[in-house]
Amino acid sequence: MNWGEAITLGVVQGLTEFLPVSSSAHVSIVGRLFGGTDPGAAFTAITQLGTEAAVLVYFRKDIARIVTRWCKALAGTLPHSDPDVRMGWLVIAGTIPIGVFGLALRDLITGPFRNLWVTATMLLVFAIVIWIADRRATQTKEITDLTVKDGIAYGFFQALALVPGVSRSGGTIAGGLFMGYKREAAARYAFLLAIPAVLLSGFDQVLDIAGDPVQPAWAQIVTATVISFVIGYAVIAWLLRYISTHDFTPFVIYRIVLALVLFALLATGIIPATDAAAAAG
Repeated sequence: MNWGEAITLGVVQGLTEFLPVSSSAHVSIVGRLFGGTDPGAAFTAITQLGTEAAVLVYFRKDIARIVTRWCKALAGTLPHSDPDVRMGWLVIAGTIPIGVFGLALRDLITGPFRNLWVTATMLLVFAIVIWIADRRATQTKEITDLTVKDGIAYGFFQALALVPGVSRSGGTIAGGLFMGYKREAAARYAFLLAIPAVLLSGFDQVLDIAGDPVQPAWAQIVTATVISFVIGYAVIAWLLRYISTHDFTPFVIYRIVLALVLFALLATGIIPATDAAAAAG
């Protein structure tokens, strides 16, 4: 991976991680346009640490309060009915589905799911899912109305993002809209819910790579991760303001157009469906 590719992919990751357009799809597509090589699930997971760091910084007061009060509840000095304590448990409960599916489908996630025909299909299918969710949304529930049942349901929607093209934020927010939550409430919980999953996945990939005798271009990966953090932070602030007064129609249209363009590129052989380097090996 050269510096131009690393910088570009860092920008792409930062711009797309929190928008309902699938960052993994964009990173995979752009990587192959650079020469037919998918940056891979490991690169995606590590650079997501940058965008997730943006979540930690942006919501630092909320996160600090939730963690502190959750620990106090464990120590018996606060009731578990406390709203922040409940949120801590809800994030844990909502993380279970993606943890289970992530481990069970690990080989598929790093292999067949990276096929761009799958990505293009998911971009199109979930554009329709997000559109339906947005149109049917009653937007009556706030994040304080979240129940354990809804939290786990959110978790299953988040798990769908293990397939590139779905979008972690898109899948989770769509799930929230189907359950009647307001757009901003759905987005806020989606961001909080992603923290454990992304951090565990990213650090797991770091440990895997650290033990690999063939080391990647760490300087480029770190640079891409830092870039994704800076841009990701700005995108979070913008998105939360935007969805408070707008719907997801522009993102639905974008997904459909991108899917159709990707189908055309694949059908004409301009871009390979699978990793060219892996295929050559």
